[in-house]
Amino acid sequence: MRTNFSPERLEANSLLQEVDAILRKCVHCGFCTATCPTYTILGDELDSPRGRIYLLKDMLEGDKPATEGVVKHIDRCLTCLSCMTTCPSGVDYVHLVERGRIHIENTYARPWLDRATRNALAWILPHTNRFRVAMLMGWLARPLAPLMPRSLRAMLEQARRPPQGVRQIERTGVHSPGAEGGRAPMARVIMPVGCVQPALMPQINEATVRLLTRHGVEVVVPKGQGCCGAVVAHMGKEGDAKDFARANVASWWMEKVSRGVDAIVVNASGCGSTLKDYAHLLRDDPDFAEKARILSEITFDITEYMTMLGLMEPVEKPELVVAYHAACSLQHGQKVLDAPKALLRKAGYEVREIANAHLCCGSAGTYSILQPDLSEELRSRKVKTLEDTKPHVIAAGNIGCLTHISAGTEVPVVHTVELLDWATGGPKPQALG
Repeated sequence: MRTNFSPERLEANSLLQEVDAILRKCVHCGFCTATCPTYTILGDELDSPRGRIYLLKDMLEGDKPATEGVVKHIDRCLTCLSCMTTCPSGVDYVHLVERGRIHIENTYARPWLDRATRNALAWILPHTNRFRVAMLMGWLARPLAPLMPRSLRAMLEQARRPPQGVRQIERTGVHSPGAEGGRAPMARVIMPVGCVQPALMPQINEATVRLLTRHGVEVVVPKGQGCCGAVVAHMGKEGDAKDFARANVASWWMEKVSRGVDAIVVNASGCGSTLKDYAHLLRDDPDFAEKARILSEITFDITEYMTMLGLMEPVEKPELVVAYHAACSLQHGQKVLDAPKALLRKAGYEVREIANAHLCCGSAGTYSILQPDLSEELRSRKVKTLEDTKPHVIAAGNIGCLTHISAGTEVPVVHTVELLDWATGGPKPQALG
């Protein structure tokens, strides 16, 4: 793609140099349109990656304030990154749309309700206890949902049950293998506990700790870690995203240099994609760039890490059919494709492939609240493909997908790690009764 940034602007702005390089890789082939979830629903070129690239190019090249039309189509992007998997030219779409969202945040005055909703989400979601309070209030207010505006109604629909209380697993501490088998630690890892996961499904973190310690790994929950920053980053709030990243890097670096860690093991793939991108996010920070690079390189999804570690032989083989949902942040963002399914099969489950596995379920962080109609349509399509396999249980590796899909099906929905934990000696997942 030909670009027309002035040499003066490019020389003065390294961010525009990155944008220019990304745009020049696009060859207009349109392969991305075939795998874009919003294009498959709406059929509008501007709701495809190629169309959005044109909009972003025009806006950023001319240094124009964002318009209502541009914002509408960029907001509809799920950032599922399916287009990046499909693209034969290697267009770095995620960092282009990220730069566009920052420009929108800085130049566009949103309608007051949209602005208030986004600010509320940015203030609540990254903080577990704030989220607990908001979830409780939403659960109590659910009877009033039909009277609410669509966006607020979508928020209330997320609070289908009261929040889980504080559990020991989210507190700072060390979990040693002695509790699970008496072996000396063969490795030491950091586990981010997440921000909404402890309030929604704390059993995921508990299953992760049991699985790792059972395999001889010491698990650390260090002081000072918090939200990965994905929520605010996807809303164009760059400063807030960097603040969260710096806090985590500082916490993990202190643990690494003081007692040593072999890896950072993440059980929420949406967080994992963001953590692995810290090197890019903080690349211009003289105090954190190198630390972020080193830590990003030792960050792994739990299924990646268990594949490297080697899953022990199952002690129990539940004869269950599992429909595996590949979270976009795992298959497209982190390129982790076969590890979850291979581990489940090794653990004794029958894993069935689903149709159109590359398409997003519609969760996408705050997307289900900010774009509820598109989100529900995508969930309906995803649930049908999952249910078509006639599974006993649906497994996925991301908290957003789990909560979103479970709202649309009667089939139990659990995290992959819960099934691996059960098969190797842990308790039966709660969702399975």
